[in-house]
Amino acid sequence: MSFKLCGSVCSDLYIIKDFIEDVIKKLNKIVKDETTMFEVKLILNELMANGAIHGNAYDREKSVNLSVEVFESFIKIEVTDEGEGFECDLRAYNPLDLKCSGRGLIIVNGLSDEFYVKKNKIVSVKYL
Repeated sequence: MSFKLCGSVCSDLYIIKDFIEDVIKKLNKIVKDETTMFEVKLILNELMANGAIHGNAYDREKSVNLSVEVFESFIKIEVTDEGEGFECDLRAYNPLDLKCSGRGLIIVNGLSDEFYVKKNKIVSVKYL
């Protein structure tokens, strides 16, 4: 099994929501495990929103780009935005600080089997 989907969407959360729903519909035809699909949907929601909010500062002239690849043993999700990027240190996040920023990446890291951040690109790998 091999499947690849690439797309871009402006940094509008309402448009991103519809975009993700379309991606999920396509993935549901390939990935049959409901738990995996629930986790993939969460990953997609967090990463796409993160790109629009933090990367592109809600600038509708800037895009959030998505690449999803499904292989026999894993799903690779790659999200890039047009922001400057950042250095990610998940160990620095303290849930007791009650910050609004950072929780999404902690969630994605927890749901991912592999997780990488390089400037304005985030990669999540989920084993099947």
